[in-house]
Amino acid sequence: MVTVAAGVFAPGHLGELTRLIPFEMVDEVLAATRRTEARVRLLPARVVMYLLLAGCLFAELGYLQVWARLVSGLQALPVVSPSSSALRQARQRLGPAPMRALFDLLRGPAATTAGQVRWRGLLLAALDGTTLTVADSPANAGRYHKHRCVNGTSGYPLLRLSALLTCGTRSVIDAVFDPVSVGELDQARILTRSLRPGMLLLADRYYAAAAFLATVAETGAHLLIRAKANRRLPMIRRLPDGSWLTCIGTLTVRVVEAQISITTTAGTRSGEYRLLTTLLDPHTHPAADLVRLYHERWEIETAYLELKSSILGGRVLRARTPPGIDQELHALLVVYQILRTAMVDATDSRPGTDPDRASFSTALNTARDQIVHAAGIIAGTVIDLVGVIGTAVLANLLPDRRVRVKTRMIKRSNSKYQARGPNIDRYSYQATTSINIVSPDP
Repeated sequence: MVTVAAGVFAPGHLGELTRLIPFEMVDEVLAATRRTEARVRLLPARVVMYLLLAGCLFAELGYLQVWARLVSGLQALPVVSPSSSALRQARQRLGPAPMRALFDLLRGPAATTAGQVRWRGLLLAALDGTTLTVADSPANAGRYHKHRCVNGTSGYPLLRLSALLTCGTRSVIDAVFDPVSVGELDQARILTRSLRPGMLLLADRYYAAAAFLATVAETGAHLLIRAKANRRLPMIRRLPDGSWLTCIGTLTVRVVEAQISITTTAGTRSGEYRLLTTLLDPHTHPAADLVRLYHERWEIETAYLELKSSILGGRVLRARTPPGIDQELHALLVVYQILRTAMVDATDSRPGTDPDRASFSTALNTARDQIVHAAGIIAGTVIDLVGVIGTAVLANLLPDRRVRVKTRMIKRSNSKYQARGPNIDRYSYQATTSINIVSPDP
């Protein structure tokens, strides 16, 4: 038996994920943004909100096909059959404000008992940017421009998305997007609004600008950011663990230089890293531990992979106007966030389970199935935080993450960073890592 909302509100659901975005939450967001209709339509605003979210779970389908999946489990109920034009007008009538407000309500670190999200009491956060392609329409082209390259321009207009997320659970703390003419550093300065004391920000070399480091420090959060090896930094004082203090602008930071060697059956590879941090005490935060910690920055790259590849499948955002892009991208971020929340609820139910072992694809596909069957929409008297999605995640846990021997090695055959060689064993090889802290002469 399927239990849904009454009347014309019945198609408004996300299957089991509705428990994370209940009807009352959507109604409050609509009321706060003044998008609640004066009269009940055949396509109420609440239903349109759920349609937009479901559209992100079925990114390969048009909205009419998404609607068919929302109502496929409601055969016994009299539901409307809107035209594609009616769905388009309903989305335009809703506008981007309610979805933006819903994202603001849901963003933030996931509540978890997993120790991987914190390091020595500090909440680990990663910051980075990426680009997404948008539909090549005249309206979009007026705001989002094509990227210039040696052969002309890219095929589609691009937008730049920057996100701040927690490592371990990969929950989105904050996100902004703009045309690609806006740089990542400009977006990063906006995202510092979500940094707080008790956080440790991890970022790559692009963010090591003096002004940005000072902005981060003013928030009370600590930072661990890679710097270029050839950057001239005056040594103020050498510390017992081989790190040393310097000044960048008016900010005193600690510099950790290390040579990292990875040994496998194929031999030994070495590389040098230089890290900047505002954690100045070598006794409470040893240099070698900071170097070992820095790889957590790559969690945000995995998050972008899940967003762009697992959910979107490499597809172009479908909206053909800038307000539609605003609406669709915030819906995409909301869907990503609630999937991550469902995964964290599952791994937390089994103490000692690393959130990294939760399969995003399993959660995504199970959530899609629940929508088609209109299952688990309204929780019973006994609340099960794990649910069907969590049960599927726990039944298909990934193996422990293997050691990465090349920082940028990926599986795409057309990438210059591809894994080359006729006999590559990704699963049974042995690798050891050694870290040697380098202390330069004054």
